[in-house]
Amino acid sequence: MRVALVDYGAGNLTSVRKALRACGADVFTPDRPEGLTAADAVVIPGVGHFAATAVLDAAWRAAVCAAVASGRALLGICLGQQWLFEGSSEAPDVPGLGLLHGRCAHLREMAEEAGAGPAGAPGPSSDGLKVPHVGWNDLAATRPSDLLLGLAPGSQAYFTHAYAAPMTSATVATTTHGARFASAVQQGRICGVQFHPEKSGDVGLRVLANFLRQAGER
Repeated sequence: MRVALVDYGAGNLTSVRKALRACGADVFTPDRPEGLTAADAVVIPGVGHFAATAVLDAAWRAAVCAAVASGRALLGICLGQQWLFEGSSEAPDVPGLGLLHGRCAHLREMAEEAGAGPAGAPGPSSDGLKVPHVGWNDLAATRPSDLLLGLAPGSQAYFTHAYAAPMTSATVATTTHGARFASAVQQGRICGVQFHPEKSGDVGLRVLANFLRQAGER
């Protein structure tokens, strides 16, 4: 199983590469978009500001979309998951890949919107909410998913982020920090996790192994 780990300067590639290899993957980092044609699956890691995804220019975007169209599995991790959506309020002028509908938002924005009144009145203050959300938190499955196969209810994963993806039809697990957000998504062979599987112990390794198993079924 050859996995292309995309390096755009916004992720701890060493830890992700180590975790994927622990699950049996042959990991390589292409230096050009054309390199994705040699992969059975593509992983987009990432930490930091959404603006960092601007490095993934039109050529990279086209290559990732072509890989998905050809049946290859795609996994976005943390910022990589957010990039799968249409964009983020963190960098409004930077488009996401748009494979998943919706826009990402700050956790405080999400918490206030969730608490808004029926007439759209402002929600309760979120000033006391600790952001970024750092540490272990529960995964609550919303529907069956190959990505989460074998995980016990209430399994915990490690998070570090200030922005998150909305809950949509692609959501397969949610986590609550001020408000509920999509902590894992799957739409066909397009997958994403807001948490860091490479830092989430056995739970994270199971998620990566599930992704690789799905990727191998092409």
